[in-house]
Amino acid sequence: MITTIIVFIIVFGILVIFHEFGHFITAKRSGILVREFSVGMGPKVFYYRKNSTTFTLRLLPLGGYVRMAGEADDGEDELKPGTPVTLQLNDQGVVTSINTSNKHSLFQGIPLTVTDTNLDTDLYVKGYENGDETQVKSYPVDHDATIIEKDGTALQIAPRDVQFQSASLPNRMVTNVAGVFNNLLLAILVYTILGFVQGGVQSNTNKVDVMPTNSVARSAGMKSGDRIIEVNGHKTTDWEDLTVQIRSKANKKITVKVDRNGQDKVLSMKPKAQSSGGQTTGFIGITQTMDKSFKAKILSGFTTTWSVAKQLFGALWSMVSGHFSLNDLGGPVAIFATTSQAAKMGLSGVLNFLAFLSLNLAIINLIPIPGLDGGKLVLNILEAIRRKPVSQTTETVITLIGFAFLMLLMILVTWNDIERYFLH
Repeated sequence: MITTIIVFIIVFGILVIFHEFGHFITAKRSGILVREFSVGMGPKVFYYRKNSTTFTLRLLPLGGYVRMAGEADDGEDELKPGTPVTLQLNDQGVVTSINTSNKHSLFQGIPLTVTDTNLDTDLYVKGYENGDETQVKSYPVDHDATIIEKDGTALQIAPRDVQFQSASLPNRMVTNVAGVFNNLLLAILVYTILGFVQGGVQSNTNKVDVMPTNSVARSAGMKSGDRIIEVNGHKTTDWEDLTVQIRSKANKKITVKVDRNGQDKVLSMKPKAQSSGGQTTGFIGITQTMDKSFKAKILSGFTTTWSVAKQLFGALWSMVSGHFSLNDLGGPVAIFATTSQAAKMGLSGVLNFLAFLSLNLAIINLIPIPGLDGGKLVLNILEAIRRKPVSQTTETVITLIGFAFLMLLMILVTWNDIERYFLH
């Protein structure tokens, strides 16, 4: 259990950090102020501030985020009239810090009750000092001034030129999809490493390598070196084709046509059933051939990523077309259970699991649902077509709807987990 927890935390951390770092670095290079880089959700466990960004570790391992100034959910610069603050001025009389917290004090700070502020364009704060409402004073605010929030966290203000919407449309589009790109890159990298760790790459051919003596395939007369060219009349040109056909036929009699040294032979067998992640699939006990060349190991990152991506897109299409039930989806508990299985398989199992999840995260984030990267990209495309951005109010509403949908989906898959692992 301890090993599983450690592996789960490491895998989760790598996935989130890689994904969010993509958003972070492209935002910074586009001149966008990044408020926070968070790993996890919920209450803060640990945080530290560097330059203008607060790096946060949060309690719940349910994702992460990069909060950029000017996004639909960003309202950190608002100082409502009547708010008591303390101002820190530099030698030129310009405000460098605005303290709203009782947990923090500013050296030689000027107490002020706010009457009006503009931290977006004109950069000023107005108010009256020491309770004297007869005289309102106005102070210019530095472009890089900070606001100390009620919990004591320092936050840099965001003038218009460093807000998300001020970046060019191409830069915003790149920033929105950079997390997906990073997860794709991580999958390719890990699958390449896996090729070297395993000493070779499983070839995506229809050729059979070794079989246990008690396997279904060997008992039916199959031999090493046979090429499986048909399963129940369906042509199989590669390993993916034949596994799809066999896995769907658990405990059902099938006919398998093989090419053995140029001669076709038809074999009959019944795949055994095996359960994994709540699903039952068929297997006949055959393994793929291994390509141990250096070239194959280097290219394995790309070939395996492409192969797995096709399977994931196929699963998405099955869901859209009604051939895949939402009850088959797994949530945090399913991921934890799969982590346990991967940990038992050693380094290769963990690497394979990490790459699969990274690719999964990349593809899911491309779905055009508000709140996901794909949804943000759709808004960018609409802006390019309309030649003007969607209004802030509309974007906020769309984002909230998307967030509500994602929360409902999370509740559903968590309930699936509870039924699958605790009620059955």
